[in-house]
Amino acid sequence: MVQIDAHQHYWQPKRGDYDWMPMDNAVLARAYGPQDLAPHLAAHGIDKTVLVQAAATIYESEYMLGIADATPSVAGVVGWVDFEKPDHYEHLKRLAAHPKFLGVRPMIQDIADVNWMLRDDVQWGFQAIVDLDLTLDALGFPIHLENFLILLERYPTMRVVVDHCMKPQIRDHASDPQMFQFWADGISKLAKRTNACCKFSGLVTEASDGWTMEDIRPFAMHILKSFGADRVMWGSDWPVCQLQASYDQWRALATELCEQLSDQEKAGIFGRTAARFYRL
Repeated sequence: MVQIDAHQHYWQPKRGDYDWMPMDNAVLARAYGPQDLAPHLAAHGIDKTVLVQAAATIYESEYMLGIADATPSVAGVVGWVDFEKPDHYEHLKRLAAHPKFLGVRPMIQDIADVNWMLRDDVQWGFQAIVDLDLTLDALGFPIHLENFLILLERYPTMRVVVDHCMKPQIRDHASDPQMFQFWADGISKLAKRTNACCKFSGLVTEASDGWTMEDIRPFAMHILKSFGADRVMWGSDWPVCQLQASYDQWRALATELCEQLSDQEKAGIFGRTAARFYRL
């Protein structure tokens, strides 16, 4: 069985375009490259990874493709173009010609306007994804679920994967159970009414310090039930995951949460789904 980490990052903060990154955070604000991840991949028998953008610049796409060219374990790159600049279609078309360029991820979670993805002036970008047969990584919060549903129904042939289970704020759900229901209902609708896949990633990062498996379990189970194993792909979200768990801890937790599944279903979640979705 080919095993794939469907979501990881490499970065160099000295480039100066990681606007979201707190430069006083010892975990995040340092360089991470293939040599740092290689021991983890070897330890878990992971053959390939999908390298995902972490900066909202065209330079990020170029930077990651350079890494991918030099790193056999990187099966593909999810990059970035500026949806607010229609002339970036030329960048997207050029990038799409690279054999390891898979698609794009607009950083919607960081955009103040919750309705940004529905604006007329950015629709060219989503149409270009369809026309160029690329993928969209849907990055957002539960508040974005309704608009993502509208968007995906507008472009039914667009290949879309939901990043990090749409980031349910697990740390806040214990004090407000309605938050879980809001997220769960939105996820169910998205899974039922669209062909989107979902990345089984990022959950520990949304949990409180001292989290337990039982904090994570309801969210993981709802994702698996809603999408099914053939539409779920595991990702480490390394090195971001290290804010709350090591690579090994998150991999072990995910494996245990999938323990009740068949070998065929596990093969899907830990490799086959990502390979099919991204056409690796």
